[in-house]
Formats: sequence, C-alpha cells, structure tokens
Amino acid sequence: MRKILVTGGTGLVGKALQDVIAEEKCADEEWYFAGSKDCDLTDESATRSLFDRVKPNCVIHLAAMVGGLFHNMNNNLDFLRVNIQINDNVLQAAHAHGCEKVVSCLSTCIFPDKTKYPIDETMVHNGPPHSSNYGYSYAKRLIDIQNRGYYDKYGCMFTSVIPCNIFGPNDNYKPTVSHVIPGMIYRMHKLMQENPEIAEEEKTFTVYGSGKPLRQFIYSIDLAKLMIWVLRNYESVEPIILSVDEEQEVTIYDVAKAIAAAFNFKGKLECDTSKADGQYKKTASNKKLRSFLPDFKFTDFNEAIKTSVDWYIQHYDEARK
Repeated sequence: MRKILVTGGTGLVGKALQDVIAEEKCADEEWYFAGSKDCDLTDESATRSLFDRVKPNCVIHLAAMVGGLFHNMNNNLDFLRVNIQINDNVLQAAHAHGCEKVVSCLSTCIFPDKTKYPIDETMVHNGPPHSSNYGYSYAKRLIDIQNRGYYDKYGCMFTSVIPCNIFGPNDNYKPTVSHVIPGMIYRMHKLMQENPEIAEEEKTFTVYGSGKPLRQFIYSIDLAKLMIWVLRNYESVEPIILSVDEEQEVTIYDVAKAIAAAFNFKGKLECDTSKADGQYKKTASNKKLRSFLPDFKFTDFNEAIKTSVDWYIQHYDEARK
C-alpha cells in the first residue's frame, strides 16, 4: 500500500486532488490531505511529527504562503522567509522518513522577467524574476536546487511541477490575497448583490490594470490529474511545466468577459489603468508534457470559468473570502 501525504491538502489544488482521487477509487493508494490546521509547516518539529503520524511513502507538496499581485508586492520578505522554511522542513522530513518520491508545486512566476518566449524548463535560473514577486519566486526556485541536492547526495527522487495560473472551485477569494480569477469572481458577485436599487445595466465592473497582460490558466481538476500522473509516472528530478497549450493564452480583459458571461452580468467592463499590470506575459511551453501525454484534453476555459462561478455562488457561505 502506497501512502501519499499532500501538504496544503485543503486548498485549491488539494481539494481538486481529493475530487479526482475519490472518482478513481484506487485500492493500492492511501491519501492523507494535511491542511494548516493539521500542522504548522514552518515549525520543524511539528513537520517531523506530521510525518511520524502519517508515515508516507510519497509526498505531493502544495503548501505555501501564496497571494495575488498586490499582496506579493507588499510582502516580498515574508513570502521569501515563510516559503523557505516550509519547503526546507518538508523536504528534509521526507528524506528523513525515506520517502520514495516528492512532487513539489512551483509556479511560472519563478521564470526570469527578461527572457524569450515561450519559456521552458531549462530557463528557470537564467535571470532574476519579476520585481513584483521576487520573494515568492526565489523561494520556489530554491525547491529545484534542493531537489537536485537531495538527488546528488542521497539519490532521492524529489521533483517539481511548474503549473501556469490555477483556478477552480475552493479557491481563496479574500480581496487582499486572491489571485486574478477568484478576485474578479468575488468582486463581480459583490457588485451584483450590492445597491439593488441600481439597475444592473448601469453598474460598472472595474478590471484592475489595462486588461492587456496575457496569461495561461489551468483548471484545478486538470492540474490534479496531471500531478497524479507525475507522481505515478514521471521519473526525473528535472522540473516539468504543467500548462495549457500556448494558443489557449488569454488577456486579463478576456478573463473579465468570461466571468461576466458566467454571472450573466449585464453591466459594463472598465479598465483602471492606475493599477499595476504586473508582468506583461509569461507564456510557457508544454512541449515536454505533450511528449508524454500528447492526447491530454484540457477543460474548455469558458466552461471551467462557469463551473468555478457556479461553485462560488452555491458555496458562498463557506468560501474563503
């Protein structure tokens, strides 16, 4: 029996993994999903205790201090220190317990700000990341360095995946920390609910920034399926990008339009160019992934947005906001 520990197991990707695993009903795997209430992973002794209790053979490491553009811009030092602590504690505990495999989750924001596109797995350390989130980015880059170190010294199969922007049910909708899609979902829902005396056609939804930056977005269920494949089949310490195809890249304004359509919002969309855009683009190549899984079908973006919006409406009371 293979026992798999998922850190950050109650967040966006952790919940998606739970949904996929529940459908699979794999008899030779036992999954344990640990959230922040189960363990403070910045505490080394608490992390060791978690591994002592669960006794995992494998780990999917999702836990991190995360946030959107503006939260990162204001807290780079915290993002650096907290994530370095979490990652070091988890990887060392996994090594000490003889885990056969660890799959850590990175982010496309770790790539250099000044680079050629599309970016691929060989370019992670080619230059500094964007200044808006350098703390988070460098902490995540160090996972790749640690993976290589554990492999070189002990032969550990510690690897990492690099997803593009993730969205889906069970996201974090808190305005001060949310990423772009859950942030927009929260604000549009609030706009539609408040001031009922104003006709919806007369309401205006504000898109932060110019709306022009380009992003690739992956639905959390798709990412969960791919991460499970990596855990079971991918045998390399070299990172692998888990991203939708390049032609599925959309602008931030396109995202706003999709969310408006999902809500059936009748008002106007307006860009506030006084707000920062962040990195203009970070187009990632999934050529390596496609070499292994050429036929993998990603969920249609508009369909996934609709599912995500519907989930938020139906679970409004318990959603993180």
